[in-house]
Amino acid sequence: MPHLPRRRIVIVVFDGADLLDITGPPEVFGLARRETEEAAGYEVVLAARTLDPVTTGARVRILPDITFDSAAAEPIDTLVVPGAVETDGAGRVRPVIDPDLVAWVRKLADRARRVASVCVGAHLLAAAGLLAGKRATTHWSTARQLAHDHPEIEVDADPIFIRHGDVWTGAGISACLDLSLALIADDLGEDVALRVARQLVMYLKRPSGQSQFSIPLDQVSTTRRIEDLRHYILRHLAEPLTVADLAAYAHVSDRHLTRLCKTELGTTPHAYIESLRVEQARRELESSDETLDRIAARCGFGTTDTLVRAFRRRLNTTPTDYRRRFRTTTPPRVTAS
Repeated sequence: MPHLPRRRIVIVVFDGADLLDITGPPEVFGLARRETEEAAGYEVVLAARTLDPVTTGARVRILPDITFDSAAAEPIDTLVVPGAVETDGAGRVRPVIDPDLVAWVRKLADRARRVASVCVGAHLLAAAGLLAGKRATTHWSTARQLAHDHPEIEVDADPIFIRHGDVWTGAGISACLDLSLALIADDLGEDVALRVARQLVMYLKRPSGQSQFSIPLDQVSTTRRIEDLRHYILRHLAEPLTVADLAAYAHVSDRHLTRLCKTELGTTPHAYIESLRVEQARRELESSDETLDRIAARCGFGTTDTLVRAFRRRLNTTPTDYRRRFRTTTPPRVTAS
């Protein structure tokens, strides 16, 4: 592979930032240099306000390579923006938004060919005006807040990462690895990215619809009535569960139930039930050797065809392919008779 122009990757570092958001990408890009005998041209630097040590959210201190001023003095190939969170007395998570840091992100982005955020770093991009009119993702725990604070952004909490033009956003913390692999594939092709992924002992691509969180554990409802209904649905997934049945259980009209679901769960009763069924089916595919027919029946899909259609619609993959990639059990050994 011929030598390519230098690709300067600047990672923004600041007190409280998630450690893996900062250290994960350099590892991936470093492997790309090794796999291409330096032809990839990646140069990763950590930039901060000063050269003083930065204390990450994991309480591990790191040393910046350059200051923001120095970073802004040269062209940047890729600007990577991590995030930081704080919790209130009730344990609720909120992203940390420092206006001065936001101003620096905006200034550095003007010097960059592309910009990428990891985890709640999307909130910094949003505050800097870099996500306006774009589709973006972030960690599931703050996605609702991102959508509330920035209605100009189409927030999708499900994907591992999203690209919209020259702006990339990643989901949970470990998604920095998936995102970095995608950036390498965009630069150097999937063959190089695949070689790096093998060194990392991970898939080059998770199925494109691979969700970043477990739906039944996503506590999104705020009223006792809907919370009770959610648990009722989970206990009766194998049953038909019509809107009329659920409305009768909740002691409301069909129309009122639909309004409650849209307000509290952000979707319709039918769509929410399907999402729970897909989640349950995913778990069974990962941890059991049950046939698709049995999984479809146990999760309330009725038929395998319905199960397959739901997987294609929600995860853009098939149950069989999902099991092949993510099963955690050892398939039974076949012996000659």
